[in-house]
Amino acid sequence: MDLALAPETLARWQFGITTVYHFLFVPLTISLAALTAGLQTAWVRTENEKYLRATKFWGKLFLINIAMGVVTGIVQEFQFGMNWSDYSRFVGDVFGAPLAFEALIAFFFESTFIGLWIFGWDKLPKKIHLACIWMVSIGTILSAYFILAANSWMQHPVGYRINKEKGRAELTDFWAVLTQNTALTQVFHTMSATFLTGGAFMVGIAAFHLFRKKHIAVMKTSLRLGLVTVVIAGMLTAISGDTLGKVMFKQQPMKMAAAEALWDGQDSAPFSIFAYGDVEKGHNTVAIEIPGLLSFLADDDFTSFVPGINDVNKAEQEKYGPGDYRPNIPVTFWAFRWMIGFGMASFAIGLAGLWLTRKKFMLPQHLRVGEDEVPHLVLFKNKALNPKLGRLYWLVSIWTLGFPLIANSWGWIFTEMGRQPWVVYGVLQTRHAVSPGVSQAEVLISMITFTALYAVLAVVEVKLLVKYVKAGPPELTEADLNPPTKIGGDTRDADKPMAFSY
Repeated sequence: MDLALAPETLARWQFGITTVYHFLFVPLTISLAALTAGLQTAWVRTENEKYLRATKFWGKLFLINIAMGVVTGIVQEFQFGMNWSDYSRFVGDVFGAPLAFEALIAFFFESTFIGLWIFGWDKLPKKIHLACIWMVSIGTILSAYFILAANSWMQHPVGYRINKEKGRAELTDFWAVLTQNTALTQVFHTMSATFLTGGAFMVGIAAFHLFRKKHIAVMKTSLRLGLVTVVIAGMLTAISGDTLGKVMFKQQPMKMAAAEALWDGQDSAPFSIFAYGDVEKGHNTVAIEIPGLLSFLADDDFTSFVPGINDVNKAEQEKYGPGDYRPNIPVTFWAFRWMIGFGMASFAIGLAGLWLTRKKFMLPQHLRVGEDEVPHLVLFKNKALNPKLGRLYWLVSIWTLGFPLIANSWGWIFTEMGRQPWVVYGVLQTRHAVSPGVSQAEVLISMITFTALYAVLAVVEVKLLVKYVKAGPPELTEADLNPPTKIGGDTRDADKPMAFSY
């Protein structure tokens, strides 16, 4: 290892580990908040007990997840001062603005209403209590928007100027930072993937209970909601991904070329299904490609010219000076494929499940595999599905709850690794952003500490989720079914200490 680059390399590893870990919780927090709010809305409108039980069940999982997300997210901001002080000094005036809005507006907005929702079940009228969870959901989305706007500025800096006397970037147009097309398309894509994640999570857990023939009414409702969410979000993820790809083609041509291992620019550039090559020599030795598809994805034209890695590297050398402006090609190439593969696998499984459960056909509790038992279902054109095939499908649907989480992780790895060697594209290189006074040993110790701590937190998170998933939806009490009609609840309980409703 080059000792001169060791602190930078270790700092990148530390930030990558903590960021990917933290982002496991973010999509579930955002999507489960909205899905829980939708289920509670159904209960308020219909007073059907299954919706209330579903609200409490998914709300409990949401609370476990958001608590872990907050704990792991706090570490991210401290790292800017610990390992990336030169970055913070140079672009803090710009990058810090959307983060400040996230903390002052979205996070406190979110945390205030989540407290009211947790402790307000027997204190607030049900419509006001319902409004609280919707406010939480709005808060989570606002938080994501501001953070994604900050990240989008790193991908495509706008609304700033360089103060040469102070040696730093200064914000000139905050509105441009929030509304540039990079931010809007990235928010669209990330929110779509977020709901794909929450829908798959709901499908997997509902399928688990239905496979065991437990909590049928609640889990049938949850299953259908999850499947519809997966299908809609999957389509939106594909559409938004295509839109984001076109923006990327214009703003970061190197990332587009690296994603396809396209070394030399071509008209009618092919989409690479598989490639293996020599990075040092700059060419592929094995390539399985679909002609013209990359040009279409980049520019809506099968004949458009797409610059290659070598072309862009040469252009950036001429513009920014000598150096190697290529990202890690194998990581970028395969991260892009794992992102698409796992994301679209969830969509395909959701689409199949939505068809199999139409008109209440082929629900997993109907499956029988014994020799003397016949499946209680008839499919299209009176053809019964092989019970073993049906059993296999539902086992796969249980596992699909993890597919979007894998896709999200690889998506962020692709987004950040594909931008290298820039931390702010075209403005500040990563090697100039690391803290100059932090030693290799200091970064290594903090990285090992955070990694070990996060491993412990992962065990805690998984155990909590497994415990409450297996327990299933709670039984309802009289207080659950008859919430107060005015703020404060039953005055006879005024001296009773506030209690956590779960």
